[in-house]
Amino acid sequence: MNPPPVRPTDPRPPRRRTHTRARLLTAASELFLTVGFARTSIEDVCAAAGYTRGAFYSNFGSKEDLLLALFDAQAAGRMAELERLAAACEALAPQERARRLVDALLRVEPDEAGWILLFLEFRLLAARTAGLADRVAAHDRTVSGALAAVLARALPELVPPGASAAQAAAVILAAREGLLARTAAGGETAEELLAATAAVLGGMLG
Repeated sequence: MNPPPVRPTDPRPPRRRTHTRARLLTAASELFLTVGFARTSIEDVCAAAGYTRGAFYSNFGSKEDLLLALFDAQAAGRMAELERLAAACEALAPQERARRLVDALLRVEPDEAGWILLFLEFRLLAARTAGLADRVAAHDRTVSGALAAVLARALPELVPPGASAAQAAAVILAAREGLLARTAAGGETAEELLAATAAVLGGMLG
């Protein structure tokens, strides 16, 4: 007996859907980083990825959903990096360990500058858009919770006495975002501020 024909309404195989999602994310990241979130349309993303709007909406509910998925992936990579660094620095003296951890939190790689500007653009948009601010706040809570878990498990020295890991995570993320906003343009002034912040925090934690 021949197998029944596959109907057009049958769901796509998970592997194909994962591939489609990955291509949409890649195309969107390139466009967002090049021309910004506001100036990139869903049609632009679909054209760059080689898919239709139907493929887009089968993976993401909106352009905002797509960007938040990109931010989630960036944050997950950052958390994994911190955990690896914590393990690598475990045998170091407390002051040197603190210095390296602070450097890792503050360091901005060349390919990260665009992500900082993109997140700032999105946060400003959310502040002026009904409903979007709540979604950004939910994203912040998710990232803060992930960082709190990393702090409690691998970086307890970054949690001050009397504070919880959740409180430390929220303050670290807010302070880091503010610092990166001040230094996103680069230059000598930005380098001086980053060096001063690293020295002050490293000294406090050491």
